[in-house]
Amino acid sequence: MIDISERAQAHFRKLLAQQGDEELGIRLRVTAAGTPAADCELEFCERQDLTGREWTLECEGFQFYLEGDSVRWLNEASIDFEPNPTGGQLNIRAPGIKGQTPGKDAGLVERVQYVLEAEINPRLASHGGRVSLREIDAEGVVVLQFGGGCHGCGMVDVTLKQGVEKTLRERVPEVTAVRDATDHAKGSKPYYEGRRGSSAMD
Repeated sequence: MIDISERAQAHFRKLLAQQGDEELGIRLRVTAAGTPAADCELEFCERQDLTGREWTLECEGFQFYLEGDSVRWLNEASIDFEPNPTGGQLNIRAPGIKGQTPGKDAGLVERVQYVLEAEINPRLASHGGRVSLREIDAEGVVVLQFGGGCHGCGMVDVTLKQGVEKTLRERVPEVTAVRDATDHAKGSKPYYEGRRGSSAMD
């Protein structure tokens, strides 16, 4: 599963002691799992914050929780703490979190989803936005849903045509077109204000 070194456990105990809450634990989760953007995030966690789907590791003096959806990505993972003159460095090694790039034999949905998560969403995240796959029809038309800062954004048409569609068609040749199924009139926090038209699917 995951190996937490004695030095890392001592480091966690020190951090928890500074918080002054005996019920506090540490939770680890993987973000953007299975993509080149995958990363591990650690956070303090109170018992009332638990969802019930975590895996619990008994460490000396504290509880260490693994988010349920992240467990399968953490095989052979390890956490260590390396002291240095300025304090130290916590190192998380998780060789499986980025997964593998879908091969040529992978399905169309899998390959499109991979490009969305690995390339497109990390770019949109800089504007507080993201996009999710709704469907792909028999003609290779990809239907997407925009969210966050892209929902209601005045520049979403440019983003769709010059960014998202261009990238998808370059990476996945079977994609013939990309459509937006988002009702942008309901966007509440767009990154760019502007005229909000109806969905491109209307």
